[in-house]
Amino acid sequence: MNVYDAAVSRRTIRKFKQDPISSEAIDRIIECARLAPYGANMQPLKFAVVTDEQKRKELFPLIKYAGYLTDWNPAFEECPPVFIAILNDTSIKPSENAECDCGAAVMSMCLEAEELGLGSCWLGAIDRAKIKEKLGLDEKYDVKYLLGLGRSAQSGKAFDMDGDIKYYFDENGNVHVPKRTMEEIIVK
Repeated sequence: MNVYDAAVSRRTIRKFKQDPISSEAIDRIIECARLAPYGANMQPLKFAVVTDEQKRKELFPLIKYAGYLTDWNPAFEECPPVFIAILNDTSIKPSENAECDCGAAVMSMCLEAEELGLGSCWLGAIDRAKIKEKLGLDEKYDVKYLLGLGRSAQSGKAFDMDGDIKYYFDENGNVHVPKRTMEEIIVK
């Protein structure tokens, strides 16, 4: 798979099988984040991997999986078998200046997950303070995002938007994601 194919086929997955993910795959995904571009090459991001079932159960109620699906969250048995917490080390860079770093790192991880045949879900509607507490993190780390990883239990499909940006699940539980057309996004 090339980068274009990974970008085109990658969709946010919100339902996962509970198959374990190898530590080699997790390391490879984090390696892509390590090599992502960082502002001034400061590299302030750190990553905490959570695979333990009990720890995932503690994190589960602290996450909202789909902003447009206000009355839906996956069952615990559908949540990612791996969470990677994206942390900003404030001793290196203030957290408010790390958003671009997070974007580059997380997208690099999502593309590598796609390459490896894994689904991913970039999670930002999270209780950062409680996650930091549950993970027992040092004061210098700010939780910026979580990335859920695992084998997909649903498919995702992008289509040209026709007025509404809200994604939705179809009758089979697969996600459909409207995207603005090329004509709409290229400014001439």
